[in-house]
Amino acid sequence: MNRRSSSSTHDQVRTVGVEEELLLVDAKTGVPRSVASEVLRVARRRGETEADADEAGGSVGPEMQQQQVETDTPPEEHLGLLELELRKWRDKARAAAAEAGALILASGTTPLPVRPQTFDDERYAAITEQFGLTASEQLTCGCHVHVSVDSDEEAVGALDRIRTWLPVLLAVSANSPFWHGADSGYQSYRSQAMTRWPTNGPTEIFGSAQAYLDHLRLLVDTGVPLDEGMAYFDARPSRHYPTLEIRVADVCLDPRDTIFVAALARALVDTAAEEWAHGRPADPASVAVLRLAMWQAGKHGITGDLLDPRTHRPRPAREVVESLVEHVAPALRETGDLVRVETGIDRIFTRGTGSTTQRRIHAEEGQLASAVVRLAELT
Repeated sequence: MNRRSSSSTHDQVRTVGVEEELLLVDAKTGVPRSVASEVLRVARRRGETEADADEAGGSVGPEMQQQQVETDTPPEEHLGLLELELRKWRDKARAAAAEAGALILASGTTPLPVRPQTFDDERYAAITEQFGLTASEQLTCGCHVHVSVDSDEEAVGALDRIRTWLPVLLAVSANSPFWHGADSGYQSYRSQAMTRWPTNGPTEIFGSAQAYLDHLRLLVDTGVPLDEGMAYFDARPSRHYPTLEIRVADVCLDPRDTIFVAALARALVDTAAEEWAHGRPADPASVAVLRLAMWQAGKHGITGDLLDPRTHRPRPAREVVESLVEHVAPALRETGDLVRVETGIDRIFTRGTGSTTQRRIHAEEGQLASAVVRLAELT
């Protein structure tokens, strides 16, 4: 798949890296500010952009709109180190944003109304021309987890076998209840906004790396997506690194929740790769059913029923999350992450996801503007 080499391929323990999209908001009003270019100039001066990195990961970079930036971490085997890197790069983004008079906010959508301004980039301009309001109104922030794989075949074999479980990762990361000044009625409205893109969502079963490549080529040949980078699937083999990129999660308010999602993502890939290696078939669930499972996860998060990944019938969220942990428990024990994940489950079901926190702080403040500033301070 023409992915350049990286230190992220694994010998025993798969490495994990995280990309986080972050909003840039005014330090007083909480309204998103179009200062990404200024923030990136500061980051370049400090040697904190991708061009300054000696190897993959560890940078502050642009995203589609001027009101957001993206950070990424180096690939790590140990999740404790990954959390340190995640916090470090959030802090670097925060410091660069402060010079531009802005705060960073880890929220899947902007709580306050804003007219996004596209980042000055030829490709982003072409996307906006092709997709109109879908692109020009796009201002969402996700968390993308990269898990190392040994080959393109392993990547696609794992992709085929994790797809039924991905809505659970959306549910536990849900952090976008507000949309342009209104309560959306969803735990993750970002997941709804992303469905406006024609290439977003779950994938069919491919069976081989060649079948996946043929599928990508067919999509691009239709003339609808501009390139393979617009394959906004729930998960996909990375074009640049030897990783499987899991893209369903909202950016999390609490970094501990991000690491919880990363732990589950790695365990899912470990488990799926083992199943693929032993010839165990993938669940044949249709794309239509998986879309319903993703909608259910975005609507309710962990506050109601999710669709059981095995039966595709409603089941209490905690039972579904615990069934995911049971499914990947051998992998979690192998990497030493089982206690971390069990602690994460207790924390999330006691305190709620980021969406719960956003709504609670909004209720305490009485207005979204001051709530956004508080949420940015939590970020």
